[in-house]
Amino acid sequence: MVVDDIADNLTLLQLVLEIEGYHVELATSGRTALAKIQASPPDLLLLDVMMPGMTGFEVTQHLRQVEHLSLLPIVLITADQSVDLERALAAGANDVICKPIDVDELLTRVGDWCH
Repeated sequence: MVVDDIADNLTLLQLVLEIEGYHVELATSGRTALAKIQASPPDLLLLDVMMPGMTGFEVTQHLRQVEHLSLLPIVLITADQSVDLERALAAGANDVICKPIDVDELLTRVGDWCH
């Protein structure tokens, strides 16, 4: 699942991942993502950090409190260069990718989590 409040980012990530054979669900907000994840948990969550209403950090913390979702791999995606791996891990994420997204790096990381 890819979660981002910017439609162009969703479209780009969906296109790149689907070309590689991944099935991609989309959500435009943290709250929408939580509802979709509860209904049908994905294998991996690519989650934008800076979103209105509910940040990626808040979504991550919420998911970590739900027993059957606590081990869901979460990769935070951010343009904020101050969000480093240590901060992402402390929030409960498994990894972080910085924008602008390097497609090769994205595919490597997704492949690491979706074997």
